This record gives sequence, C-alpha cells and structure tokens, in this order.
Amino acid sequence: MAIKQLEPTAAKAAMDEAGNSVYLDVRTEMEFAQGHPEGAINIPIAVPGPAGMIPNPDFLNIVQKTLSDKEQPIFCGCQSGMRSQMAADLMARLGYSNLANVQGGFGGKVENGALVVVGWRDSNLPVETDVNDSNSYASIKARAES
Repeated sequence: MAIKQLEPTAAKAAMDEAGNSVYLDVRTEMEFAQGHPEGAINIPIAVPGPAGMIPNPDFLNIVQKTLSDKEQPIFCGCQSGMRSQMAADLMARLGYSNLANVQGGFGGKVENGALVVVGWRDSNLPVETDVNDSNSYASIKARAES
C-alpha cells in the first residue's frame, strides 16, 4: 500500500477535515517534549540503546493497543519525514489503511544542505510543549501494558 505523502499544512487541513484523526509523533520522548503538533501523541519508533538509537521493540504492540481502529486517519510525523515513513510502512503491514506521512515533519526536510520542505513548526501551525497523561509515551506505554 502506498502511503499518502502530505506536507504539514496539507496534513493539518486533512486532520481538521477528518475530525477523528490522530497525529502520531514517532520522535524520541526528548524531541517530543521540546515541541510537537498540538494534540499529537508520542510513540517513538526508536529509543536510546547502549550504543545509540535502536528500533523500539514495543512500537508495533503499543500502536496496536493504542490505535485499535485500523481505518482511523493517522498522520505519522517525526523531525523530517524519514522515521515517520518507516513507522507508516510498518503500520500498513499490520493492516492500517488510512495512513499519511507528514513530509517535512516537525522541523523540516533538508537535502544537500538546503531546506526542501518546511516543517510543522515553521509553517506556523499549532505547536505545544505540554507532555501529559494523554500524550506522553510513558503514559501510553503503561496503559498498553496494563
């Protein structure tokens, strides 16, 4: 299944239109805490390991327990659009059918030193830094494992 590719402003418009959509931020907990799209939830696709970042072994399990409606519109985002594409590809293999990758992610996509896609933050879209029981990875993971 080909994943829809949307730049941040188009993703925000599609999310507003859908109503029941979710922005799934797959960046690290630290990145998420420094700022994220308003209303986003955080389930990192990679976590710190002994020698750097490693794939999050719980990612798919927590996604399935947290986002059980596989037809719900889910907008996957990261810093630039690369990790979120990997997340969307993994989710598509599990049967999620209404996925979009946010190209440019939160911080923008850079190629050969040049900004090629403006990110969510610099598109003047709603941003928040609040990390709470409804959006934090720690809380989402604890609920999924209970």
